[in-house]
Amino acid sequence: MSIIEKREEVNLMKLKTKVSGALVAAQGALLGLTTVALAADQPPITLTSQLSGVLPTFTIADAVSFIVRIIIIAAFIVAFIFLLIGGLRWITAGGDEKAVAGARGMVTGALIGLVIVLAAFAIIRLIEFFFNVNIISGALTIPTIAPAP
Repeated sequence: MSIIEKREEVNLMKLKTKVSGALVAAQGALLGLTTVALAADQPPITLTSQLSGVLPTFTIADAVSFIVRIIIIAAFIVAFIFLLIGGLRWITAGGDEKAVAGARGMVTGALIGLVIVLAAFAIIRLIEFFFNVNIISGALTIPTIAPAP
């Protein structure tokens, strides 16, 4: 096996890793949307106690909405940090081909991650717009169908 064939094999393995990571992220986003849809169908469950007048009510839909927001924000921050670390590694590589290739892979992976996070955000916003539901732009509300008079 020549050096070129080994390099092509390594590049193919890196590409497979990036694609599989992107697929896992997309599956996670779709799972989150499915969870939101399932939680929205459930009647609101409120926790009451002796402090019911003091504590705000919190429904499952609110919890799912909060979790989706946190996941999107955390994923964006992590991808951005990886982008910065990859950039710093590239700068400090000093011409070493292996270090530059590793840094380039990290930057590429971080950019793919950012694109996936932004695409998930855009998909959620489109769902909100077309189905008139609030998932991340406010409290999670599901429209009701009023009976015909």
